[in-house]
Amino acid sequence: MFIPVGDTPNPRNFTPWVNWFLIAVNVAIYLLISMPLAARGVSFDDPLLQEYVRYVYPSLPSILALRQVLAQISTYDLFVFVHGYKPAAPELNDLFFSMFLHGSFLHLAGNMLFLWIYGDNAEHRLGRLGYLLTYLMTGVAATLFFGMFAGKSMTPLVGASGAISGVLGLYFLLFPRNKVKVFIALFPFFFNTVLLPARLVLGIYIVVDNLLPFLTGAQSNVAFGAHLGGFFAGLAVAWVGEHFAWRWPWTDSFWRLGSAKAKQPIAEEPVSHSPLLDIRNALAHNDPDQAIEALARIDRSEVAQLEPNDCVVLANWLEDTGHPIAATRLLRSCLANHQHADNLADVYLMLGLMRLRQGQPTAAYQYLLNVFDYDPSPETAARAREALNQIDMYRH
Repeated sequence: MFIPVGDTPNPRNFTPWVNWFLIAVNVAIYLLISMPLAARGVSFDDPLLQEYVRYVYPSLPSILALRQVLAQISTYDLFVFVHGYKPAAPELNDLFFSMFLHGSFLHLAGNMLFLWIYGDNAEHRLGRLGYLLTYLMTGVAATLFFGMFAGKSMTPLVGASGAISGVLGLYFLLFPRNKVKVFIALFPFFFNTVLLPARLVLGIYIVVDNLLPFLTGAQSNVAFGAHLGGFFAGLAVAWVGEHFAWRWPWTDSFWRLGSAKAKQPIAEEPVSHSPLLDIRNALAHNDPDQAIEALARIDRSEVAQLEPNDCVVLANWLEDTGHPIAATRLLRSCLANHQHADNLADVYLMLGLMRLRQGQPTAAYQYLLNVFDYDPSPETAARAREALNQIDMYRH
């Protein structure tokens, strides 16, 4: 048995009000609606019961007699049938309300445990409103993804699992250096809590617990498709957010830096008009103005030719002139174009310092730790340690 029970590091001096609110709403709905209705039987004269049996009974094992089915139905089953998301009869209000309904106490407890572990970091990173909107959006995406493979099913989908999987997708991309505390019980030999890399734990969750059963068509009450849809939606939100430094693109006139394709050379065009040559000349003469002007004309192939040290200087100039998105894109392109280089420590340091200056210590923490994986110079290592000491946002 493997049960995640916590993670580290966590935001310090930060109260995840939105995450607590989401947990409270889910628990309150279960206590005030689900439990009371689950304890109530149904009237055989209820037209809704007849509709429920007509649509749901064919999907049940044939060995169950109708009388046995009716004896097990509660008022909550009919409530879920009305308000759960039905792929064959989709409704907008069901799309959202179904996220806050759960089939059992264990269903609720498992979901809330995951939300409690991973949600505080995600809320701290995205901000309260951004986190709430992302939670709801990835939950909707999860449900719609599930519906794509459910055909004309009238069996209702309920649970916060899809939205929480979206939080896990965010966490996977944004907190690669975090660890997860996992309680392991291998009866009767081993009982202990161990720290495992977050990406290993989440990778097992998404691949072993969801992707493989989904691909093999395993029969289960677990909505594997919703989990996968939510997780990949969370990954997409995190990727886009990091790509644009968590700012609106139109706030930086250089946000498309390096996205253009290479232009065909014009014979009569002077060689000095090459953006790459102009940038190298600007670097040689320490001329930020010339470099910024040339960066506005640079294309994707020319960005790939910039060395990591050049990218650091240029990103610093871009940030100083009010182009944080362009600076981020340049540094991330450098990491992608020089994946196997051994001199990337300064690139990660620059990304970490930028995030720290932008008031994003959770992102800075991840980048600054990466500095030490690339044999940094004594000066770079000292600056990274100084920056990490400034981050009073974490505790182990």
